[in-house]
Amino acid sequence: MAEHPSSPIPGEKPRWLDQPRNVTKVVWALVAVCALLFLSDVLYEKHPTFAVEYLFGFYAIYGFIGSVGLVLAAKWMRTILMREEDYYDRDR
Repeated sequence: MAEHPSSPIPGEKPRWLDQPRNVTKVVWALVAVCALLFLSDVLYEKHPTFAVEYLFGFYAIYGFIGSVGLVLAAKWMRTILMREEDYYDRDR
């Protein structure tokens, strides 16, 4: 049976992020920071160029949608650009 991916290498000192509970803490800290930044949208005066920029959290939502779009585009491009596993090891 395969080892768990977070299992330390034998003889190597376990690291801080090898424990799943610490990874969970980091994820929740990032969620909290993102939520605070989203809510901070009420703390500054806006000078929008377009009407849509008046929406609460517009730039956070726009950035999130853009990031998700880039990831999905990269996954699609991977199917086109990916080479076989032994592409560079083939006999010539």
